[in-house]
Amino acid sequence: MRISARAQRIEPFYVMEVAKAAATLAHEVAHSDSPMVFLNIGEPDFTAPPLVQEAACRAVRDGLTHYTQALGMMPLRERISDWYWQRFKIEVPAGRIVLTAGASAALQLACLALIEIGDEILMPDPSYPCNRHFVSAAEGTAVLLPTTAAERFQLTADQVHAAWGPKTRGVLLASPSNPTGTSIDPDELRRIHGVVSGKSGITLVDEIYLGLSFDARYGQTALAIADDIISINSFSKYFNMTGWRLGWMVVPERLVSVIERLAQNLFICPSTVSQYAALACFENDSITEYERRRAEFKARRDYFIPALNALGLKVPVMPDGAFYAWTDCSSVFEQLKVADSWDLSFEIMQRAHVAVTPGRDFGLASAPNFIRFSTASSMTQLRVAIERLRVLLS
Repeated sequence: MRISARAQRIEPFYVMEVAKAAATLAHEVAHSDSPMVFLNIGEPDFTAPPLVQEAACRAVRDGLTHYTQALGMMPLRERISDWYWQRFKIEVPAGRIVLTAGASAALQLACLALIEIGDEILMPDPSYPCNRHFVSAAEGTAVLLPTTAAERFQLTADQVHAAWGPKTRGVLLASPSNPTGTSIDPDELRRIHGVVSGKSGITLVDEIYLGLSFDARYGQTALAIADDIISINSFSKYFNMTGWRLGWMVVPERLVSVIERLAQNLFICPSTVSQYAALACFENDSITEYERRRAEFKARRDYFIPALNALGLKVPVMPDGAFYAWTDCSSVFEQLKVADSWDLSFEIMQRAHVAVTPGRDFGLASAPNFIRFSTASSMTQLRVAIERLRVLLS
């Protein structure tokens, strides 16, 4: 059987490869005094709040399980529009909001709608690996530009201008970012978009962690800058609905019919039950609960990052959102007799029973020195992990 060149270009998702190894070891030590602590997967330990669960049960009970329009249910699109006004004081017409089968489907639709064979999309290094593979699946090329802590591990307008070439089509950014938890300064994002629009390019911004911002300076949507920016969002992270596979995108009005045509053929529609459930995300009681959880995520960050730093596992930039710690571990390689963060991750997993994610997935420039810790687990689990790391390094 001949495998397509497109499929062969897609690298393994190493986060999941490590997760499989961690799951195997977890089974072996499940009944020991040191069961596995999982800080490797970026998934909130919270589930959907009560009103959302009740809405899903009600939809199933009432038989509300048929196809919806490819763009999603208008009442939910209107709720999201209201959310943008309530939270960010910007008007986003419901007609520009497209519901999707998770943020992944939104990214796929955007790439298929806008990227031609050979087009280049500029992205920061490090960045979420699946984003570059969406570009590749659309026959484009992701061009990773190395970033540093001084730039908050984000692209700058100067970098974008310098890297722009004859094949460049646009930029794909993430704010807050996975794996760094850092956001782009709004003024810098405005300058980046100025460069891109001046080249008649496209600006795509992955904002799936936007609701989990901890700093008002950075907790702003890119949609406040211009109507031609494409924003990708999701119910997975802030709204704690990972397995429900529901997201959305905001696109310029002229792109809506194009996305609709693609969605009709590729996905039919997002999950109907998930859409009915998501209507309850915007009830006052649900928002109150989400904000309580956001405060909990911030408290975890405020404990975990200083604790890592104290162990010599340095986090160069304090995350302003999401639930990650992008950690330079190079100072302990010699001590633990490992070559890079890939080997270190398995050493930590096997000796400390803490599952973490090596930087290998997220780029090339400095990834061999970095590990991504997820702080989406409970404070109790984070404290256990820090103590085990302390023993390992003592």
